[in-house]
Amino acid sequence: MRALLEQAFAPERLEIRDDSHRHAGHAGARDGHGHFTLEIRSAAFAGMAPLARHRAVYAALGAMMQDDIHALAIRASAPNE
Repeated sequence: MRALLEQAFAPERLEIRDDSHRHAGHAGARDGHGHFTLEIRSAAFAGMAPLARHRAVYAALGAMMQDDIHALAIRASAPNE
């Protein structure tokens, strides 16, 4: 996940937290898909609406959104926000 996000956005800040342990027994967790919180700051997000930023993150993660990630909380910002 880190490599894909770094390649797509060259972020100034990138923090990925695995919260899967907090969702033990949840349907997605039973399938082996993780729950994550993402904080990312990148100039690539300048001028983008929040929804567009989320869509860009989903696109960058590609197949991981289907195969590895059940839930992803995203805080995406541009520099100086």
